[in-house]
Order: sequence, then structure tokens, then C-alpha cells
Amino acid sequence: MPLTSPGDDTVRLHVVTGKGGTGKSTVAAAMALMLAGRGQRVLLVEVEGRQGLAQLFDTPPLPYVETRLAANRRGEVIGLAIDPEAAMIEYLEMFYSIKRGASVLRKMGAIDFVTTLAPGLRDVLLTGKVKEAVTRQRQGKPVFDAVVLDAPPTGRITQFLQATNEVAGLAKFGPIHKQSIGVSSLLHSPLTQVHVVTLLEEMPVQETLDAAAELTEAGYRLGSVVVNRARPVLVAPELLTRGGRVDDALLADGLIEAGLDEALAPVLAAQVDDYAERQRVQAEAARRLARASMPTVRLPELRPPMDVGSLFELAEELAAADEDDTDDTDDTDDTAAEEAAS
Repeated sequence: MPLTSPGDDTVRLHVVTGKGGTGKSTVAAAMALMLAGRGQRVLLVEVEGRQGLAQLFDTPPLPYVETRLAANRRGEVIGLAIDPEAAMIEYLEMFYSIKRGASVLRKMGAIDFVTTLAPGLRDVLLTGKVKEAVTRQRQGKPVFDAVVLDAPPTGRITQFLQATNEVAGLAKFGPIHKQSIGVSSLLHSPLTQVHVVTLLEEMPVQETLDAAAELTEAGYRLGSVVVNRARPVLVAPELLTRGGRVDDALLADGLIEAGLDEALAPVLAAQVDDYAERQRVQAEAARRLARASMPTVRLPELRPPMDVGSLFELAEELAAADEDDTDDTDDTDDTAAEEAAS
């Protein structure tokens, strides 16, 4: 299967990262809906404080409470925006039975001071809450069938995931050490996969390749590269000259044959040339990803604005890709685009 996997039910934690602007939050939401479509109860988590989930699902800003966002067939998606301060108070209450004291610390601003002074601690609190959600059980069964984490961007994803290792090295014993070891073990286990969202453009693809290499070296299991907003091949090779530009005369003949004014040819030619160049860039980016031999899934470019209906549409695309036995990096669109660019 091309997805290895949002569709593999043995994976309990799906970490979704990507260069800023590639649509990683959108893909994380669509992935959660896809899993819910299989009858799973899915927790969709964000950790960057942007309230991106609320915007995507058109709901008020999410509190630090698990909130139902959507249902899909037999499953459902629960959303959670993790607040580091609230996570620290929860941590102190859970492991040290400090309740009133934690409230006092919050009023003093001590929690904000500590997480600012030690940024790694913030990441430990965030990943610790994710681990708690993955491992939480009720009556001997997992509360959530899967957790999808809308993680930090590729530029700091490895640092984010590695924070617990650093803390485990500093705290040699006690609850903090035990918790850090538990989080690290989960993140490095077969229960977790990291999916990278990219665009078929030079910089996002390069950052994807760099992040994949870094994550692999750090011992994390890669899932799929999700190519977002992939454009279809619309400019046929026979329309272009050897220089990769549209044949103006051929375009003018086509307009006449269609009963249209041939004077439109120069304007249309400029637009076709621009699209053909985008096809060329996209084809080259696809070739670079193909050489990296990573499972790749493509999502189409949808018309803005992105709404809940669009998320369900992307979820269906992911589900269809998961059932396809062929790798999207080897499709005919790339071949046609390469011919168009030659």
C-alpha cells in the first residue's frame, strides 16, 4: 500500500509534520477523518497554540478539553488543543499531588517562567500529554483507537520529539525520569509513525528530504510523504515547442476551430506557458521524491476556502490511496509532465 500508513491499524500515533505553508494541519485533520471513517475513535491534537483545528472545523477556539469535532460513518474525531501551562498543572497534580500549589504557581507566572527558561520542558509536557492519550484505557480497552498529532514544522520536529531524551538524561530517577522514558519509548516504537507533508516545489521537497534523513537517523519510523495541493497535468506535450512554450499558431488555429476570436491567443498563451512551467517544476520535484524511495500519497489542489466539506473530500482521497496497490510516485501524470518540460 502507498500509505505506510495512515491506514495501518497497528499504528496508534500518527505524527504529522511539514514545512510551514504546506498544509500540514489540513492533512492532519483529513487523516483523522479518514481513520474515523473506519469506525475508529480518533483524537486530533494540536500543540502550537494557533487554534488551527477550530478554524478548520469552524468551531469556537478549543479549550484544554477534549471536544467532539466531527463524525464520519461509525467513528468520530475528538479535538484537543494542548496548553503547556495547563499540561504542567495536570502533570504536577498527577505525579506529585500538587493541586493548590499549582494554582499558586500559575498566578505567580512561575509556570510560564519555567517553560520559557527551559523550552525543552514545554515539549516534554506536550509529548507527555500525547502519550497519556495514546495509552489511556477504560475497562481494559484504549479510549482512542488512534491519535493524530498536528506537530511542529519540519524545521524543529526532531528537536520536539527528542526533548524527552534530554530530560531523561538530566533526571536520573523519579517520576520525571520514568515519564520521559515512557514517552521516548512510545515515540520510537512501532506504534508511532511520522508523516511529512510537502508541496511539489523545490524548497518544501528539500526540507522534506532533510527532515526524513534526520528523523531516520534519530530512530523514528517514517510513514508517508503526503504531497498536498498537487496540480493535474493540463498542458499536453504536443502543444509546446522545443523551448517548452506553447505553439501560438497552433493555439490560434484551435481557437478558430472552436469558433473563438484568435486575438485571444497571446493572452491564453501566456497563461498556458505559466502553467507549463509549474508542471515542469512539479515534475522535477516529484522525481526527487521518487529517488528517495519514500511511500508517497498525493492530494489534489482544492478551491479555497478550505471548509469541513473539503476535509471530508481529502479524507476520501487518503482512503482511496490507502486501498491502491500502486505508488503514486510512478503515475502517468509525472511522465506527461516530464515530456511537456522536455
